[in-house]
Amino acid sequence: MSTNQELQTRRQAAVPRGVSSATAIFAAKAENAELWDAEGKRYIDFAGGIGVLNSGHRHPKVLAAIKRQLECFTHSAFQVAPYEVYVALAEKLNQLAPCRGPNKTIFLTTGAEAIENAVKIARAATKRPAVIAFTGGFHGRTIMTLALTGKVDPYKKGFGPFPGEVYHVPYPNRIHSVEPEQALQSIEALFKADIEPTQVAAMVIEPVQGEGGFYVAPFEFLRELRRICDQHGILFIADEIQCGFGRTGRMFALEYSGVQADLVAMAKSLAAGLPLSAVVGRTTVMDAVDPGGLGGTYGGNPIACAAALAVLEVFAEEKLVERSAKIGERITRHLNKLAVNNRFSCIGDVRGLGAMVAIELVEDRASNKPAAALTKRWAEICAKNGLILLTRGVYGNVARILVPLTASESLIDEGLGILEQSLEEALAA
Repeated sequence: MSTNQELQTRRQAAVPRGVSSATAIFAAKAENAELWDAEGKRYIDFAGGIGVLNSGHRHPKVLAAIKRQLECFTHSAFQVAPYEVYVALAEKLNQLAPCRGPNKTIFLTTGAEAIENAVKIARAATKRPAVIAFTGGFHGRTIMTLALTGKVDPYKKGFGPFPGEVYHVPYPNRIHSVEPEQALQSIEALFKADIEPTQVAAMVIEPVQGEGGFYVAPFEFLRELRRICDQHGILFIADEIQCGFGRTGRMFALEYSGVQADLVAMAKSLAAGLPLSAVVGRTTVMDAVDPGGLGGTYGGNPIACAAALAVLEVFAEEKLVERSAKIGERITRHLNKLAVNNRFSCIGDVRGLGAMVAIELVEDRASNKPAAALTKRWAEICAKNGLILLTRGVYGNVARILVPLTASESLIDEGLGILEQSLEEALAA
């Protein structure tokens, strides 16, 4: 049996340093919301493969669907010999997505690929070049999606130049003194100073920022963005890649605002860990692209589509959307109790929607100065104590919780206990 250290040594020799890992835990097996490393140590998984495992590790219904599809065929390329599971999944997502239907769906492999294609479709439909994105947003690691991403280090550092006609405006963020009115005014200023609105194809926004630190866009702000888009003929693209599929207490976070998008990008938890992403959009918009303009050799792989259909069944049968809201209430209640405790004056904010919950650490609440070093130390101690916890945020001071929605209450409570103990240790270090 290889140890974590032995595997880490091999990893460093074989894998570029640009591919970072949050921990030096080498996974050997996993079940629901637990993971065991190469040395047999058990961990509670509050990361969920970066929000990919809303239906848990190795859900029996998903595994059964994968096995059934394996017995038929693994690949034919949808552009060569199409298959029913692709069509069946598209039909379901066309009904579920918060879009101005009727809708159509294309399947791809990654979230970045979904965003790339959403931009392509928007440009084809509007015959316009420009795209507006938001500071702090994360949309992928390809060159186009890096242009849209609103954080330089580490994502964009050293990779430019980026495609032109991409403009950034502030994402509303009250804890860092960006009011919704300021963000809206920045859009109007952009239209006056840099790009006329008749040249803007789309606005791309995460209703809840993922890598940016789980900041929630005010619902009225999203409604106002929809109004601005309608006023100028701009398409509204919702990036639901991390906040979608039940994580926020609704199937899609955009539902809270009542806004309907023109295009929705989704991925991550769509197929329970198999590589699958999607763009769902209005039929008139999606059909603006000529035949052959969209696709990809592996896009909509039949095994991944079968897994995604099973995920939808799991969500319905186990009421995971409703469970997400309850899990979020449980986690937030516990964290808010910590925040009012004098021992944890470093907790500057607890926020999120549903089970998409973040804790922002600060050096002091008066200045809200980010405590990035403390946050990093906290996550490292959590791992030592048997809890996988991710950090992120523009300032590196946000811990985010993405526990599988299938986790038991007792397991969640155990994880929260480790989280609290580890923060005490981090403060004392």
